Amino acid sequence: MKPPAPRSIGDLRNLTPARVALGRAGAGLPTQALLAFTLDHARARDAVHASFDTQALIAGLQEIGLSPLALSSQARTRGDYLRRPDLGRMLDAPSQRLLANSSGGGCDVALVIGDGLSPTAVNSHAVGLVRHLVSGLAGEGIGIGHVVIASGARVALGDEIGEIVSARMTVMLIGERPGLSAPDSLGAYLTYAPRIGRTDAERNCVSNIHAAGLSGEEAAFKVAWLIREGLGRRITGVALKDESGDAALQRIAKPV
Repeated sequence: MKPPAPRSIGDLRNLTPARVALGRAGAGLPTQALLAFTLDHARARDAVHASFDTQALIAGLQEIGLSPLALSSQARTRGDYLRRPDLGRMLDAPSQRLLANSSGGGCDVALVIGDGLSPTAVNSHAVGLVRHLVSGLAGEGIGIGHVVIASGARVALGDEIGEIVSARMTVMLIGERPGLSAPDSLGAYLTYAPRIGRTDAERNCVSNIHAAGLSGEEAAFKVAWLIREGLGRRITGVALKDESGDAALQRIAKPV
């Protein structure tokens, strides 16, 4: 048998978007690598400060059959949001009143879509993920009760929203901190029995949702699994291990 051809560090560049084997020019980077770094850094900064397209999100969710409510945190400007993370974890007074007046009875799942640190990610991927999620939950007999689009949102804002509407679980879709290889990464955070004061240890997270990472369909499958198991076991967070991969393998292996 012919021995395999030797591999070089340059081959690794075909397997990862990480910055490896860039070469050098004297004591610095080659011009092409430096320009690529500068461009990716600019894209990450732009993602943080991009406009949150709430109207497009509302229209897209309405096409799926959902009726979203637009709310705001106490972070009035993007500067306030970045300098004061605590303001992004609390609804402003008008939003509190509006949500309380429209809450009605409790629900199994409250869906919150927040801009987070990358509105670009939410604008690009949220509606597609929700479309797959609604379809997946329908097969489980689980409905989404309340849908909120929250501006100036941090993850913990979903706790207050879920508490006000008496949701058994909150699912927060939010733009993740942009990286140099993924300025448009979306994250999904699930919290059982949401209320103000919940910690990150009490949440499950499905992250890295973008074109070069987890697809919307794959992410929706994981989120739907966590919703079903979280509601059934009455837990989320470190007590709930994501074993959706086992279910996916069983689904693939199941004979048609």
